[in-house]
Amino acid sequence: MPRPCCRRRIAGAPPAAVFKPAGIPGRLLEEIVLGLDGLEAIRLADLEGLYQEEAAARMGVSRATFGRIVAEARRRVAEALVEGKLLRIEGGPVSESEEGAEAAPVPPKAKR
Repeated sequence: MPRPCCRRRIAGAPPAAVFKPAGIPGRLLEEIVLGLDGLEAIRLADLEGLYQEEAAARMGVSRATFGRIVAEARRRVAEALVEGKLLRIEGGPVSESEEGAEAAPVPPKAKR
C-alpha cells in the first residue's frame, strides 16, 4: 500500500479556476486538470523565480517532490496550450497558508 500524500502548502486559491481557448464553448473541449499544488509550484518556480530548494521549503515538501510536481504541472499546461484544451485548476492534497505567512524557515546547515 503506498504511503499517504502529505499536504502541500499553497499561498491561496487562484483568481480563476478555468482557462480555455477563446471562441470555443467549454463543453466541446477536452479537459485537463491541474492540481492546486501544481499551480503553486509553477508560481514559485516560474513567476517568483525561486530555486527548487527554497520553493520546496515554502510548500513543505522535499526538493525531489517539488521537482516532480513542477515538471508534471508544466507538462499539463503545455498540453492545454499546444493542443487547445480546457485547463481546470482544482483539488489536490493542499492546505492554504495564512495571508502573507511564509513556510517555516529551513534550519541552517550544520558547520563542519
